Amino acid sequence: MPLFSTRTSRRPRISRSLGDDQLSRVLGKLSKKGSASDATLIAELLEETGDDWDRRSHRMSVLAEATAGTRIAAAWLEREPDAPDALVFHSWTQLTRGLRDGHLEDAREVVGRCHRAAELAPEDPLPWVVLLGTARTERYDSRDVQALWREATGRDRYHREAYLQMLAHLSPEEGGSSASVLDFVDAVRAHIPANAPCAAIELTAAVRQYQSILAQGGVRAMTAGQLFEGGQMAAALHQAATLWPKPGFFQHAAAAADLNVLAYALCAAGRAADAHPVFQALQGVVTPWPWDVDGPALQRFEQHLAKCERGRQGGVGSG
Repeated sequence: MPLFSTRTSRRPRISRSLGDDQLSRVLGKLSKKGSASDATLIAELLEETGDDWDRRSHRMSVLAEATAGTRIAAAWLEREPDAPDALVFHSWTQLTRGLRDGHLEDAREVVGRCHRAAELAPEDPLPWVVLLGTARTERYDSRDVQALWREATGRDRYHREAYLQMLAHLSPEEGGSSASVLDFVDAVRAHIPANAPCAAIELTAAVRQYQSILAQGGVRAMTAGQLFEGGQMAAALHQAATLWPKPGFFQHAAAAADLNVLAYALCAAGRAADAHPVFQALQGVVTPWPWDVDGPALQRFEQHLAKCERGRQGGVGSG
């Protein structure tokens, strides 16, 4: 799938598939209530994906989110109780609901099915990624979380979803701290290739911190953009703005989601001119986060895009 072509920009739209045409087709065919045929569609798509762990994770997470309110995962598991994909998919849909509701209906069941899937497909990192997500809702001990982290990244060193789950687990909102997040980012930064699927972890952490500062209001919120000025964060933002929009630089399935984070960060930093190539590379593909924090995501995306266009036409340089 070609990433970030030079075609004329398309109208902005929220995209769950992020340009994955096969995933889009399956999403379009799923019924609202869910049926056995829906389970077959998902099973066939995941089977076709093979051992591309990055794309499997993207497809699994999107489909789990889309079907969390249906019986599709349960129907699939009833039909194939020992199929690793069915076990992981059912667990992922339960985790999706659990993260939404703040608790898992049956954490022991999720853990048991993930371990069974890991036994059946020992090379697959996804059962361990779901277990990392489970650790978020169940507030696992730090040593247990680290063990899960090693299992997941030992199978796929730069697994994007594993890094995001770990980042969320360490966040102040989920019982961690800003210091824990910074320690994690510092520990992994030097070892991550610039175009790895998890390359946006540092910028993601910074955007979350920025949004947390905004939420506090007052004087501090007025100066939140300074987070991106000077030091390591400014260097990381500059490198991302220089490299990420280049055609073919990113190849991972959720590349467009990371480009959305970069565009948002550049706008927050007052660097609208530098954000323009990122918006162009996105070809109108919008993700709800990070744009939806202070209004409808699509509307906020379009507002910032328009500002970039005006700044470019007026010859405004980067800030």
